[in-house]
Amino acid sequence: VYCEKPVVHQLHQGQALLKVQQETGALLQVGSQRVSSIAYAKAKELYKAGEIGQLNSVEAAFDRQSVLGAWKYTMPTDASPETVDWKRYQRGKQQDTFDAKKFFWWRNYKEYGTGVAGDLFVHLLSGLHFLTESLGPSRIFATGDLCYWKDGRNVPDVMTAVLEYPDTPQHKAFQVTLRVNLISGMGDTATTRFVGTEGVLNFGWNDFTIQRSKMPKAPGLGGWDSLDTYPAVMQAQIRKEYDARFSAEDKAAPVLSPIRYAAPAGYSDSKDHFANFFASVRKQLPVVEDAAFGFRAAAPCLACNESYFQQKVIYWDPQQMQVRKA
Repeated sequence: VYCEKPVVHQLHQGQALLKVQQETGALLQVGSQRVSSIAYAKAKELYKAGEIGQLNSVEAAFDRQSVLGAWKYTMPTDASPETVDWKRYQRGKQQDTFDAKKFFWWRNYKEYGTGVAGDLFVHLLSGLHFLTESLGPSRIFATGDLCYWKDGRNVPDVMTAVLEYPDTPQHKAFQVTLRVNLISGMGDTATTRFVGTEGVLNFGWNDFTIQRSKMPKAPGLGGWDSLDTYPAVMQAQIRKEYDARFSAEDKAAPVLSPIRYAAPAGYSDSKDHFANFFASVRKQLPVVEDAAFGFRAAAPCLACNESYFQQKVIYWDPQQMQVRKA
């Protein structure tokens, strides 16, 4: 089974999916292509080698500025309850009168899609979890607004979320800030930035750059501190002791060249993701993104929706994959 992301639409559906997959033993791969990206694989190698030091924050965003980017797709002129099989489309949901927008623009309705969080945040978290081997966050909060695309949709077109990842055997604690803006004056841009204590990893589409920055051995003297307010004799003594303790080399920050990587021209991580799935089917190999990984990536995104609509922090158990009490 190949299941596009997010693997479920509601948090409560995840455990049932995992149970069926385990009971049947059916091969299931979730469709988030960054998990198969050679760029992410290379970045993971460098991250584990300590090239950015200890990760402490991740900043990721999708900006769009187009009608199609806001999921207002071209509709066929013959759309009707019969041509789209509206009855089947409504299965398992509260019955609704036919509305072509709710079928062709389904991402814009919480009854049929998962909004910007389930559709776009999940890409960002899939790559993050692959690179860090994280099981997920423990606290999730999201806020947003429907500020421009007032076309009947009932999900926000701008959303920002903050996710707290706890200290685990896989990684130290870090924070994640996610944002999607479907009417951004910056145009169509994407940002994924891993910030560590000794560098920053900036992703492009299938490329990245690591800018490395380490502090000098010497802590520094003057400038931002209060040294200049001390008596002159005291300042001179402090400077003398500082210079005796630290050499010119100690006072200089190391000069480190950036690390750059780009996948070959024409490379597609989507094709690799499909190829990995086909190989798993043919050779009965483990899939690259199983049900548990897919749910652990989707759940925090779905929790963002719950946080937005309920206006509260969602507490999550990433190990057990379930909502917990505060």
